[in-house]
Amino acid sequence: MKGGELVFAALGGLGEIGMNMALYGVGSGKNRKWLMVDCGVAFAGEDVPGVDMLYPDIAFIETEKKNLLGIVITHAHEDHFGALADLWPRLGAPVYMTPFAANLLEARRLSEPGAPRIPVRGIAQTTRFTLGPFDIETIPVAHSIPESMALAIRTPHGTVIHTGDWKIDETPIIGLPTDGARLKEIGDEGVLALVCDSTNVTRDGISPSETEVRESLRQIILNAKGRVAVTTFASNVARMRAVAEAAEEAGREVIIVGRAMDRVADVAGELGMLDGIAGLKTAERYRSLARDKCVILLTGSQGEQRAALARVAEGEHPEIALASGDTVIFSSRTIPGNEKSVGKIVNSLARMEVNIITDRDGLVHVSGHPRRDELRRMYEWVRPKVAIPAHGEALHLTMHRDFARAMGVKQVIRAFNGDVVTLDTPEPFVSDQIAAGRLAKDGLLIVPANGVSITERRKLSYVGLVAVAIAVDEKGHIAADLEIETAGLPDVDDEGEPMIEHIRDIIDEVYTSLPKAKRRDVDTLRVAIERGIRSGISELWGKKPVTKVMIVQV
Repeated sequence: MKGGELVFAALGGLGEIGMNMALYGVGSGKNRKWLMVDCGVAFAGEDVPGVDMLYPDIAFIETEKKNLLGIVITHAHEDHFGALADLWPRLGAPVYMTPFAANLLEARRLSEPGAPRIPVRGIAQTTRFTLGPFDIETIPVAHSIPESMALAIRTPHGTVIHTGDWKIDETPIIGLPTDGARLKEIGDEGVLALVCDSTNVTRDGISPSETEVRESLRQIILNAKGRVAVTTFASNVARMRAVAEAAEEAGREVIIVGRAMDRVADVAGELGMLDGIAGLKTAERYRSLARDKCVILLTGSQGEQRAALARVAEGEHPEIALASGDTVIFSSRTIPGNEKSVGKIVNSLARMEVNIITDRDGLVHVSGHPRRDELRRMYEWVRPKVAIPAHGEALHLTMHRDFARAMGVKQVIRAFNGDVVTLDTPEPFVSDQIAAGRLAKDGLLIVPANGVSITERRKLSYVGLVAVAIAVDEKGHIAADLEIETAGLPDVDDEGEPMIEHIRDIIDEVYTSLPKAKRRDVDTLRVAIERGIRSGISELWGKKPVTKVMIVQV
């Protein structure tokens, strides 16, 4: 029965690359039923000090969790399923994913003490099932991780194609190619809306195939003289297999280094994705191999400080070392925002006189996302009435909007996180707003990314801290020596005067300038001294430190 309306909203992934979380709603008011697609993370930048990962704020769907019928994971990249362990306990909805994603989730749970056991309902890349008003069909798509899927979400109000991450690759090495024939059949049935990947909309043409990368890596490894190290995304099983095949042909053994790479190799091996290649060795095997007999496959392609490649580049890895004449292949593309950390590793390797090969030097990496000619084919297959660009920053969404219009789509909605788009009207529109902020994984806690603790920490990273403890008697007289601690301030001013002595002088000046009655008021005295320190240090340094004054009456 057709009732209410069909809406789309995103809590992450629209206006950014990463942290994907989409919602589809059927019905109205308190009776609206919801389907969630993906539950991903984004990696925090320098603007969120002390935080590794960011999650979508799920406050809205948490209040609607009784109507949340299920969570469907399109594939096992962190930006699509990495937030499950921390956010699922707050939602409790059934989770649907393929065997590769489910096994990877379980392997990670076993390696992380305290991670919840999430009951997963396994599905295939080609299946169809029903959740309330949602009739969901999974469609294989090529991507840089096995078992990726697009979704055809049929509702009483019309069909939505949610592409997830995809590309067109007829020879993907592992897994199925994008099923254009099935997408065209669904297009023939009639598609109301296409919610589509925008990542590579800025690039013309068609992405090269994984098979082409395999041949390029083969030539490099066959011709290398010393050790060869290859760093790539741990989840790229096709790349892992390509490296292993090339190593075997060159008479080399493959050594896997890094927990994430180990985990993926184990899961891929269990599912038969690495059948027919020589066994992958652990780091302990490294010391017993000649320089021309090993290929090291390791994590850290994005410059992660604690990953294997960073430790090798700094000479700090307990088992793996590189030297002049060895070769490091960056079989990846640097994600925007990671350039500085990757550059640091590249420079460390260059100081060792290691040969460095990146995607600027040869075809050692291809993207898992569609360029414009691939997008054109998707639109020709699906022929949607409405297009919603997804998985992209504002520039990507804008360019995708213009591209979709050029493809003849009359209704194109450029939506951002928090926009609720009503789809089943003659002219779809942004009809509402829902909360769509960010959460931060801060140590073991999940906190608002714009909360006081993060905001103060960000400020501390720029201006430092002054902490003062003062003991006063009941008449407001200072009863003991001041206790002053600073962190992050210069030790001395430009004339060599200790900064702490300046702080003592400022406190004395503020204290003596206050009337006796105000000295006896602890709160008034504290506020006056904090303001005085910030102002006085600013005159000396040009920055106002975070200032904390504690006054104790004795």
